[in-house]
Amino acid sequence: MTHLDRIDLTPELSLSRIVYGMWRLGDAKDTGPDHVRAKVEACLEQGITTMDQADIYGGYMAEEILGKALTPELRDRIEIVTKCGIVAPAGRHAKARVKHYDTSRAHIEASVEHSLRLMGIERIDLLLIHRPDPFMDPGETGGALDDLVASGKVRAVGVSNFRPHDFTLLQSAMKTPLVTNQIELSLGHTKPLTNGDLAFLQERGIAPMAWSPLGGGSLMTGKGGHGKLRTALAALAKKNDVDMAAVAVAWLLAHPARILPVMGTNNLGRIEALGEAGKVEMDRQTWFELYTHALGHEVP
Repeated sequence: MTHLDRIDLTPELSLSRIVYGMWRLGDAKDTGPDHVRAKVEACLEQGITTMDQADIYGGYMAEEILGKALTPELRDRIEIVTKCGIVAPAGRHAKARVKHYDTSRAHIEASVEHSLRLMGIERIDLLLIHRPDPFMDPGETGGALDDLVASGKVRAVGVSNFRPHDFTLLQSAMKTPLVTNQIELSLGHTKPLTNGDLAFLQERGIAPMAWSPLGGGSLMTGKGGHGKLRTALAALAKKNDVDMAAVAVAWLLAHPARILPVMGTNNLGRIEALGEAGKVEMDRQTWFELYTHALGHEVP
């Protein structure tokens, strides 16, 4: 995968074209530092240097699991993305009466301090607001994000799951640019290609991150249909001597929007194969063949 370009989000921050998602880190049978380090090293061997976290992952435990595995040398070789803003009745928020969003200055600043301490790091490379908050005060939220960047505790900021109107509302109250939006996008969820979400980011030259790039695994397991699509994926996998997951990821990589797929798996063997997507040939008609199967009909 090392021949694939990295993506520059700012002049000072670039991410690997494929990102390793750590939302399942706490679900593994072995969450010990040695095993976690082995996962990170397996990513690094393929040129995957960006690790995607969130405060809520693993019931607010995944960041600490990563932190226990990080050495100063390993920290210097990776970029750490994390998110904040979701408050669920678990972990340190066990007393919350209801799951809700909190994008207040106090909550964002406290979340960043928790993340820095739990991961044992001095700076977060990229902080995302995890979900659009219908109770958000854009001036307060934007001001908090601006100040975190100015303080050096965060290198860059962005959002996750925002629609264009949510994005522009927050950006309108900020001095610092929002550098990405992490959205659901895959052959199993193609709506962002046509509902304006991707076009909005492309117009602004903003590279999107794509969570659940394998459709939550449904593209691989066949759950939820996708029969003809899976047949096409299997044929291309055989042709390129890779697995089906690599083809599904290559479909995203081929798009001119500079999509960064966020891959989450606890299986070390699968982690070692994440970079195989770079081997897949994906011309325009092949891309549309897969898209047609994903839609279930030919394009108009």
